[in-house]
Parts: sequence; C-alpha cells; structure tokens
Amino acid sequence: MAPRVTTLDASTWDAFAELVERNNGIFGGCWCIGWHPECGQRVDHRAAKHARVLDDAAHAALVLDDDGRAQAWAQWGTPDELPGIKHRRAYAQEPPPRPDWRIACVYVDPRHRGQGLARLAVEGALAQVAAAGGGLVEAIAEVTEGRVAHGRFLFSGTVELFEDLGFVRGRRLGKHAHVVSRTVAPAPAPVAA
Repeated sequence: MAPRVTTLDASTWDAFAELVERNNGIFGGCWCIGWHPECGQRVDHRAAKHARVLDDAAHAALVLDDDGRAQAWAQWGTPDELPGIKHRRAYAQEPPPRPDWRIACVYVDPRHRGQGLARLAVEGALAQVAAAGGGLVEAIAEVTEGRVAHGRFLFSGTVELFEDLGFVRGRRLGKHAHVVSRTVAPAPAPVAA
C-alpha cells in the first residue's frame, strides 16, 4: 500500500503527537507552534497545539504509512492563524499581496526522507486548501539547487518542490529563502445524489 494523506484533527491528533514525540518535539520542542501567535510565549507547546487542533485553529495534511503512523506533515492556515513569518523584516519591507492561506511548516521524519513524503504532504495541504474554498497560497521556502542544505533549514519546504507544484518564485527574503505563491481553485461542490 502507498502512504495516505489525511487531515490533522481530533481523530488524528494521537498520530501527529506520536510523530512529534518520536522526533524530540521537532526542533527541540517546537510542536509546530513557531508560526502560531503563541510562538515566543511561555506556554506548553504541546498543549497549545492540541488546543488549536481541537478548536479548528490549526490545520495540516498528515501523511500516514501502512500502519497508520504519521511520517510527515504540511501545516497550512490563514495568515491570522500563522502570522509568524520567517525573515519577517525583509518580508515587511515590500510585502506581497496578502495571501488567503500559508503553508508554513513541512516536516518529514528523518528516517523517511527522500521518499516523496514532503510532496505528498504539500499536495495534501493544497487539496485541503481547495476544499476550504481555495485562494492565494504563499510559502517561504529555501532554494536547494546547487547547494547542500541541512534538513533543519528546510522546515518550510524547498523552492524547487513548490515550483514543481505550480508555485511562482517571488522576492528573495534571505540568503536562500524566497516567497513562493500560487492560486488554488476551490474544490468542486459535491453533486447531490
């Protein structure tokens, strides 16, 4: 069987939490709070993330393996849910058009990297964005072409992956970081039977 993509919600919280705990809280205990308003506050990151998931204020596409274990995710949400922007000063100097959505964190368990799971996670996030009404999607990603980039710098995905999925590279924000964006069409409404 192939990995499957699902939504982060109350029913998949345990799989997400197990992935984070298996990987030391991700980046030393971040719990993917770094883009949320709670970043920098003295809060229990696990509890804050769990509360956001239960309140439908945190979104992600989870990639599950055949055993139902989460091996990757791509976090997405509105700019209000995910205001913590990497390279904030450079971004604010000439901000691009306000996006409807951001893809803010792309993570793959180190033991499963190089298997296309980041792509599955981002594709899943884009499908979830389409189901939520579509619109302009932005990410701040790292260029890896022509250089070796350590995984800890790729927490927002690679420019090359996003471009391969139809995103357009925008302004450079850091040494290797660029804004990338794409408009996602809304998913067709279900046909009544």
